[in-house]
Amino acid sequence: MKLGNFVQQTQGFKSFIPDVFPPEEEIILSPLAEKMHTKASFMLGKLDGVTQLLPDLDFFIFMYVRKEAALSSQIEGTKATMADAIAAETELTVDLPDDVSDIAHYIEAMNFGLKHLEEIPLSLRLIKDVHKVLLTKARTDHFADPGNFRTSQNWIGGGSPATARFIPPPPSEIMRTLGDLEKFMHETGEMAVLIKTALIHAQFETIHPFLDGNGRSGRLLITFYLCQQGLLERPVLYLSEYFKRNRESYFELLDGYHNRGEVMPWIEFFLEGIADVAEKAVRTSKEINALREEDMAKVNSLGGKRVKTGLGLLRKLYTLPIINVRTVEQWTGLSRPSANALVNEFVKLGILEQQNKKITYGRNFEYKKYLKLFATE
Repeated sequence: MKLGNFVQQTQGFKSFIPDVFPPEEEIILSPLAEKMHTKASFMLGKLDGVTQLLPDLDFFIFMYVRKEAALSSQIEGTKATMADAIAAETELTVDLPDDVSDIAHYIEAMNFGLKHLEEIPLSLRLIKDVHKVLLTKARTDHFADPGNFRTSQNWIGGGSPATARFIPPPPSEIMRTLGDLEKFMHETGEMAVLIKTALIHAQFETIHPFLDGNGRSGRLLITFYLCQQGLLERPVLYLSEYFKRNRESYFELLDGYHNRGEVMPWIEFFLEGIADVAEKAVRTSKEINALREEDMAKVNSLGGKRVKTGLGLLRKLYTLPIINVRTVEQWTGLSRPSANALVNEFVKLGILEQQNKKITYGRNFEYKKYLKLFATE
């Protein structure tokens, strides 16, 4: 499918100039894409139903946002993990990777975008504002100009345009191409939302409108668009796990999309990701319910006044599953000795586990069984 042309620039390289978007040629789904779309739609509906039954859906979302932030950042080379990000939130800052702030910025940008989507429609302005949150004071290899579309040429792969894998449109084409994309996001028509989402992400990455952070911004855009379209009641679907697990295919298929107009292979891959991630999220939500019931029974076995305080602590652990005794003091209002005793009880019950069993002071504990439910393969 023709999506544009490579046009010679005065600097000596050819950059891609997109045609009017969406393409005039009708997009007819392949049999595989039809099959994957049916499966993806079914799994999304199932996920929406199952997650609504979770007793604390917000906690589930908090953890998935952290997971998405970690994996989306790792796609771009960040080494820090979700556990590192949680430890940083708890100010357990010993031996944390320097790039853990990448994840923190992504979480902040995600939450910022989701909050503002409740008040204003998805727009180029919102995308710029999200980018500003994502990149302001963030770790970058070069000037990122947070919150502004680029006014200079960029490229993907290679050390210069001469060795680049792909050269996006020049600055003079940015607003025209983004304008087409924004209009497409708000068009009502017969095209299915999931197909539109696949095209929106690929086209955004083709335009590459920022100096830095395009991959992360584009993956945030997936979540924002699905939320705006009301495909799910709450934001419980995040694709970076699938993209990270299939990192080479992800980049190769995006290359195929903008370099050769291979639209259908990208759509098939994207839909497979939706189905895959939704299916895993359904399983995780069921496992959370089972674990919660099991651990509530353990806490109830404590008896007396400790039960109420213990259940309060357990509930908080779903928000922040890596803690120290000081955190428990703040959450419960207990004295240091009483908070320490409660933590020890949770260790005996098999709910909490000390991270480094060789130390006596400054101990950190994790809700390991819960964290494991969000671990990537």
